[in-house]
Amino acid sequence: MNYKRILIKISGEALAAKQGYGIDSEILIKICEEIAQVHKVGIEVAIVVGGGNIHRGVAGATQGMDRSTSDYMGMIATIMNALALQDCFERMGLFTRVMSAIDVREVAEPYIRRRAVRHLEKKRIVIFAAGTGNPFFTTDTTAALRANEIQAEVILKATKVDGIYEEDPFKNPNAKKFDTISYMDVLQKGLTVMDSTAISLCMDNRMKIVILNVFTPGNMLSFVKGNKVGTLVS
Repeated sequence: MNYKRILIKISGEALAAKQGYGIDSEILIKICEEIAQVHKVGIEVAIVVGGGNIHRGVAGATQGMDRSTSDYMGMIATIMNALALQDCFERMGLFTRVMSAIDVREVAEPYIRRRAVRHLEKKRIVIFAAGTGNPFFTTDTTAALRANEIQAEVILKATKVDGIYEEDPFKNPNAKKFDTISYMDVLQKGLTVMDSTAISLCMDNRMKIVILNVFTPGNMLSFVKGNKVGTLVS
């Protein structure tokens, strides 16, 4: 294997049902199966999950709301998604730990970097929830921060597209796909790969990012085996 420890970023939207919010059980199982393939070949796996699929369902109620309050609601949504992932993995016979940046001791461990690393060394899948614990920071930034903290070798951003394109490939089927791209080009071109804070943090610490389609069977496993998959940001 080309990697020992990776961090996978899953957006909440990737888990959403057809109506655009909530959790689709079939999609949840499919994503967990893809990650399980990677874990079973000996890769240490950490996950950061977003909460857009749940937070979007109450978007109407948050209009005009204080940004900090809305962000805390989003953090709670990520905890719900993390628990759904944990349950799915454990039904597959895998050991997991959910670690939260806000205190919910009844359902998750508090995030402590050394403890997280120890769980990974014991081959447990670690799911980071509640973002950074602070408003105004996205789960993309959380992924960049946690990946650097646990000394992951790469961030895999699991999306619905198979890489980074110069334009939205769903709107323009002829849009050019990048096989590799620099952090600075992502920032200068305004590509919506991850938010600018996350990209800058990865650039400062030379953390590689790979954008790939999580719904293509075997994509993640193929990548950790050294095959070219998706788009590499480095």
